[in-house]
Amino acid sequence: MSLEPCEETVEHSALLKLLSALFYAGSSFLITVVNKTVLTTFRFPSYLCLGIGQMITTVIVLYAAKKSKTVQFQDFDKNVLLKIFPLPLLYVGNHVTGLASTKKLSLPMFTVLRKFTILMTMILEAYILRKTFPKHLVYSVVTIVFGAMIAASSDLAFDLEGYTFILLNDAFTAASGVYTKKKLGDKGLGKYGVLFYNALIIVIPTVLASAFTGDLNKAVTFEDWVKATFVFCFLMSCLMGFVLMYSIILCSHYNSALTTTVVGAVKNVAVAYIGMFVGGDYLFSWTNFLGLSICMSGGLMYSYMTFNNKKPSGSNTEGAQKLKLQISEESAGKYSVI
Repeated sequence: MSLEPCEETVEHSALLKLLSALFYAGSSFLITVVNKTVLTTFRFPSYLCLGIGQMITTVIVLYAAKKSKTVQFQDFDKNVLLKIFPLPLLYVGNHVTGLASTKKLSLPMFTVLRKFTILMTMILEAYILRKTFPKHLVYSVVTIVFGAMIAASSDLAFDLEGYTFILLNDAFTAASGVYTKKKLGDKGLGKYGVLFYNALIIVIPTVLASAFTGDLNKAVTFEDWVKATFVFCFLMSCLMGFVLMYSIILCSHYNSALTTTVVGAVKNVAVAYIGMFVGGDYLFSWTNFLGLSICMSGGLMYSYMTFNNKKPSGSNTEGAQKLKLQISEESAGKYSVI
């Protein structure tokens, strides 16, 4: 019986958890705005090639950091593929569907439908990591999803393809977050190894896929490459792709996968409300506004209870430990205590 995951609460201070969460929220907000600028304002024709640029940037930055001994992670060998699977598949799915849905949906609706990632993450953590959740956290998650459903019900610019991409993106994000948390326990890979080999393994197949579908040709022949403003925004998107992935890894390292997902939802407070005034693609309705407010209040409630709960009472802690131990014993050694 392993008790390692239980040490998560004592290994990392509340300050580190909060700072990593804020870093992720800021990175996520910035890349959403930059991607929306590249794909919508400039009408860049290939979200797949934008994702390739982000992957290549990640590989270059981390390889240079490893060579300069700024960071350390395991050298490539045949065991790396086994250690990191299925993260590369989830990573590319998350990238492609995320960029596609950003292009198809308005910023506010994109952020609303992303809330379903939270519910999916909670279900996967309970199933894969055998985690249990206090009732007040469950209620806050239900509030977020309920508000998202209200907001989405009034979508005046319904796009079936966009909705399909965003729900797939939710599933990929949830699975990626849970498996990332699981893989971070591998001492050989670590934070930087997970990030580097994810990008390295999938970049070549993604380039081949973009060439096969014609996306690569569309990107190469795009007429705005001569514009300095577009080139700047494209390079910023590539750099922010790396920053975002690093911030997700860091936040998942110091917090749970569910907390990382909820932090992304709280970040959407700014994105959703700014999108009402900036971008020109938001169609206002009071139902949508009410739904946004409900799901955002649920996200803030979750964040407050998570980051403000610095030191649980002895009785609560003891009860939680007993519950976790019971789950571990019933699993007959299949799962570690979380």
